[in-house]
Amino acid sequence: MSHAAVNDNTLRPVPGRPQLSPPTPARRTGRRVTVAAYASDPILRVGVVYQLRQRPEIELVPDADAAQVSLVTVDSVDGETAALLYRVRHNPDTRTGLVVGTFESGDALQSAIECGISAVLRRAEADQDRLLRLVLAIANGEGVLPGDLLAKLLDHMGSLQRSALDPRSVSLSTLTSREADMLRLVSEGLDTAEIARKTSYSERTVKNVLHEVITRLQLRNRTHAVGYALRNGLI
Repeated sequence: MSHAAVNDNTLRPVPGRPQLSPPTPARRTGRRVTVAAYASDPILRVGVVYQLRQRPEIELVPDADAAQVSLVTVDSVDGETAALLYRVRHNPDTRTGLVVGTFESGDALQSAIECGISAVLRRAEADQDRLLRLVLAIANGEGVLPGDLLAKLLDHMGSLQRSALDPRSVSLSTLTSREADMLRLVSEGLDTAEIARKTSYSERTVKNVLHEVITRLQLRNRTHAVGYALRNGLI
């Protein structure tokens, strides 16, 4: 998926970017739960919208501002997914659920939770009944996390704590203002070229700065670096 961010407040559909479900009237009527559906590609979006549209308990709305629940469907959690999750959580009255193909690591799971999701469902298990139960649970203020993912998250957090307590793990964990600015732009979904234009640096400089951060902090990639910076209050 592209790492370019959607730059307008309406989140209009753009090819290859997370997109909204087709617009429907934004109403909150009776006991129906209003849902804004987002997905990483049109096929995923159509599948989720088709499943939800058949249920009388659900009313699809065009965006998170009009929704009780934002439902995001993706293959995996990467920089663009994180940027989208941050964008849809700006409305405090809307809670977010994630339907995901896989979490490649405990760090990716933690990053998703830090982005404000309150419930998770695996795509392989996302039939109509499970999607409905997920949406209703989110609307009722409940958190939903499969047991094995909870175990993975706890193991990951325990590993981070042990690493923090190990004096041998201490490294230069501060960021320069330039590094922090670039990581903040990565968290917003910008790619190398867009960061270069935004900061007036060359693309080569952007790559070198981000590579330096990743290498110095012994991280895996840009997404891992963003998650690390967010957890440690560096951006």
